Amino acid sequence: MAWLAGLGKFATRGWSISLPRRCRAGGVCAFCSIRADQWTVADTRFRPAKVRAVTARLPRNRRSDARDNRARILEAARSTFVTDGLDAPIREIARRAEIGPATVYRHFPTKEVLFTDVFTEQNLAWRSILDEGLATLDPWHGFCLAVEKLCELQARDHGFTAAFKSTFPHAIDFAANRTSSLISAAELIRRAKDTGHLRPDVVLDDLVLMIMANDGIHAGTPAARIAASRRFAAVMIRGFHASPASSPLPPVPRHGPRGGIAR
Repeated sequence: MAWLAGLGKFATRGWSISLPRRCRAGGVCAFCSIRADQWTVADTRFRPAKVRAVTARLPRNRRSDARDNRARILEAARSTFVTDGLDAPIREIARRAEIGPATVYRHFPTKEVLFTDVFTEQNLAWRSILDEGLATLDPWHGFCLAVEKLCELQARDHGFTAAFKSTFPHAIDFAANRTSSLISAAELIRRAKDTGHLRPDVVLDDLVLMIMANDGIHAGTPAARIAASRRFAAVMIRGFHASPASSPLPPVPRHGPRGGIAR
């Protein structure tokens, strides 16, 4: 019956329609299972608005599927790095994303392109934290928020950033990214100092040292590393404060399978 839908289109324009030979014979049509003398063009219900609505949805659905696949690939690449490093084969990334390797290559022609996108998302998250801190109405609260979130983001990095820079040193302009981040961090410090809550002797190098020290935290499990990073951030904020308060620190993380936290 699908071919009947098109007939209404021709009929509305005043065109004549010739029935298939088998329909004109007067028997049951092999195509529509209706006797030829039992139907007319007027009986067909052609609804172009519905057709347009259905066809209009198809490209958007395909784009949505493509976005979903891309997000799954990036997430799979991050998790695969934790266990296999940057040498992880594409087929393993595809397996974790529950798609075929061809789909991975369609989105990311090379492994460098794939991990560059993973790094770019990580960098965007880093920039977003700095921007959030600068946008906070209370500059001291914005400074503390940035310290806490940056330390935790780094704890979730699992060494990816360092490995990516070492393996693909020319993938992007790392110097420009670093300069932009340092400018934002310096502004965080300046605003926090103006409130009187941040020690006047804190300098930009202190934040850099904090990030380096946080990167050196190791633990038996990812959860333990994140917990340790949170405690470290709280200790640093206490040290940065011009008159440290007596608020309790976050709880000490439980020791992991390897016996605890090492620096």
